[in-house]
Amino acid sequence: MKIEYSIKLRRERLENCIIRFLRITGILFFIIMVAFPFYWMIVSSLRPLEEIVMNPANLGLDIGKIDFKAYYDVLFDHGFLRYISNSIYVSAITVALSLVLATVGGYAVTRLRFRGRAFMSYSILIIYMFPAIVLVIPLYVIFSYMGLRDSIHVLILVYLAQTLPVALYMLMSYFKTLPVEMEHAGLMDGCTRFGVIWRIIIPLSAPALASVALYTFMIAWNEFLFAFMFLDTPDKFTISRGVVQLAGSVHLSKQLVMAASVMVTIPILILFLFFERHLVRGMTAGAMKG
Repeated sequence: MKIEYSIKLRRERLENCIIRFLRITGILFFIIMVAFPFYWMIVSSLRPLEEIVMNPANLGLDIGKIDFKAYYDVLFDHGFLRYISNSIYVSAITVALSLVLATVGGYAVTRLRFRGRAFMSYSILIIYMFPAIVLVIPLYVIFSYMGLRDSIHVLILVYLAQTLPVALYMLMSYFKTLPVEMEHAGLMDGCTRFGVIWRIIIPLSAPALASVALYTFMIAWNEFLFAFMFLDTPDKFTISRGVVQLAGSVHLSKQLVMAASVMVTIPILILFLFFERHLVRGMTAGAMKG
């Protein structure tokens, strides 16, 4: 019996070691697959143009030869300061409108009783049955006919239509987990429905609101198809539209395209790290004391 138990124990340890090895190997493999393109993009944007032309396959980076000229050219010579400000404006307005409308709408669907409530809660994601390429053509025709196509604010409206259903769905699911008794206590203390939302629902929903804000910002910041179809004036381009225009200029070096791509990616990474740090902290925000 002791020999059998020892053999079984060794076999379990061997299986655990193999599983752990495969898990670590898989994680490292996916990390390399995700990080390598970003590393190559950064290295290509910081290497001098002469080295890229002479040895394009070199993936090393000499710290003493780091060159930020590509970033300077992209920002000041190719109008990317304007593109970045346009993207910040579009993304910020989209996030603000999505959070306000999704918070009020999600609370109404989960807490209030009205006609069509069930239909609204079940059909809230129906817009995602249609891919963006199907919607862009009729929207292009409609906005062109109305003379509204080359407008940043129309782009915000389209992004809002894209992000609001998912934001509503996410907040609805979170609001259902919140205790109704706290809202009843607030109403008994004299709060209105909007007072309950402001003083109770929003503080308790900080993690969900942070997730919705990050998701909405990522969609508005990275979206290209609608920006490409609706915007014609370079002064109104978003940063993704500007990168594609820059990449289409055959007389420019790919070093500039890599620098512009880094500018698109870095803000999303910073925001994700910032929101990730505050997600757990927001879980207890607004909790009752006493």
